[in-house]
Amino acid sequence: MESSSSGTTSSAIQTSSGSEENLMEQRKRKRMLSNRESARRSRMKKQKLLDDLTAQVNQLKKENSEIVTSVSITTQHYLAVEAENSVLRAQLDELSHRLESLNDIIGFLENTNGVCPNPLTGPESDDFLVNQMNMNMFHMMNQPLMASSDALLY
Repeated sequence: MESSSSGTTSSAIQTSSGSEENLMEQRKRKRMLSNRESARRSRMKKQKLLDDLTAQVNQLKKENSEIVTSVSITTQHYLAVEAENSVLRAQLDELSHRLESLNDIIGFLENTNGVCPNPLTGPESDDFLVNQMNMNMFHMMNQPLMASSDALLY
């Protein structure tokens, strides 16, 4: 009987060892499936991150393009205003010179009491010279101002 009991024991060991192998094989498959699922989730996560970053890059490129356009428009406006300022500065300079000349003429007239030394004699010649001076001053004061940004280059 011992032999039969030892045969039963060895077959029980083999059966238990077979079920352990079967159990280990199931665990191994389960772990493999779990690893595959984890790897799939990891790939999906990486793909989503890549898609998000690509969308962000496209958005930043669009914003950058809008900023470059805005800077270009602002630069054009700046250059236009700068050119206008140059013209206005030239006009200011011209008007300042004219004002200085007119003040000199007024000062001269005040110092001579409105009488200019005249080599011609007689009241007609005085009237003629005064009229000429008044006409010259009138024309000088009514001349249009012409200035351009090119005038500052010289």
